[in-house]
Amino acid sequence: MDRPQPSVSRWKALRYRGEWLLCQSLATAVRWLPRRLCAVLADLLGTLAFHFDRRGRTVALANVTMAFGPRYNPEERREIVRRSYQSFVRTMVDLLWAPRLNRDNWRDFIVMEGDMTVFKQHRDEGDADRRGAVLLCSHWGNFEWSSLAVGFHDCHVHIVAEKFKNPHLSAIFNGCREVAGHTIIPQEYSMVRLLKIVKRRGLAGMLVDLTFRPEQAAVPVVAFGRFISATSLHAVLAQRGGADLIAVHGESLPDGRCRVTVDPPLALPEGADLQEIAQICWDHFAKRIEERPELWMWAYKHWRYRPKATPPEEYPFYANPSGRFERLLKATVGKAPAKKA
Repeated sequence: MDRPQPSVSRWKALRYRGEWLLCQSLATAVRWLPRRLCAVLADLLGTLAFHFDRRGRTVALANVTMAFGPRYNPEERREIVRRSYQSFVRTMVDLLWAPRLNRDNWRDFIVMEGDMTVFKQHRDEGDADRRGAVLLCSHWGNFEWSSLAVGFHDCHVHIVAEKFKNPHLSAIFNGCREVAGHTIIPQEYSMVRLLKIVKRRGLAGMLVDLTFRPEQAAVPVVAFGRFISATSLHAVLAQRGGADLIAVHGESLPDGRCRVTVDPPLALPEGADLQEIAQICWDHFAKRIEERPELWMWAYKHWRYRPKATPPEEYPFYANPSGRFERLLKATVGKAPAKKA
């Protein structure tokens, strides 16, 4: 285990080591479990997290209420959020179990559906039709095993991953993410690296529903009637790198397996700008969220920023008024903030 950086306080260093020990112990224990028991454990831990994570639960309920309005009553909203916690915990438990997957047994645990053309092209380096591609996931369902499934198809993907505040935890989780042969790269300077990769007809992978600060590589996207400050990285790779954008979805099954669906490349209008491309991608994933809202990570602060001119009641309680976001919005889409129908 790497030593803490000198700038880390003594108390924080002890806390980081304690977190690492707890997480490493959990990872070791999980890898001994049969798959069905992993699903049962995840449901139990997810329910406990739902009950004890008061702050996250409050954020999640506010998000569901804003997104769907009267479509769901208060009890139904709580059930969506509870199952959302279970889905996310199942994804993390499965990721910790992932080192038991290999090229001989992965098909026993992952069911593949959809368009497999991209995998065939990227296994054949001499294919004249081969293009760079970006495999897109959202925090819906089992996004971690979606990524692994691609790797086990002998497709080497460079994946952008957020760093944990505790660097020792990053080592644990990224080690699990690399069992299928992927390369994990940090968000810092990822745009330049990934542009080079897709221009060489390689594969990149990323989550598209992360919130970025307006001064970063962000673009406004309408999500459930409200603008979010979303990443524009995938749009840049499509526009400047000529990459195909391919959505991949993973759905955890009760028996411990995971169903992974690969969609055909998204159709992008000729000359589409970054905001238009990002919006097309979001709309594609939003259909899945609408159909199965309990599989999305609602406890995340998706609507972290709101334009100053927008009344606070039109956004979740945690949304901060941001002049920078308002300027980004006007410069990018040139219109007032979206309003819910």
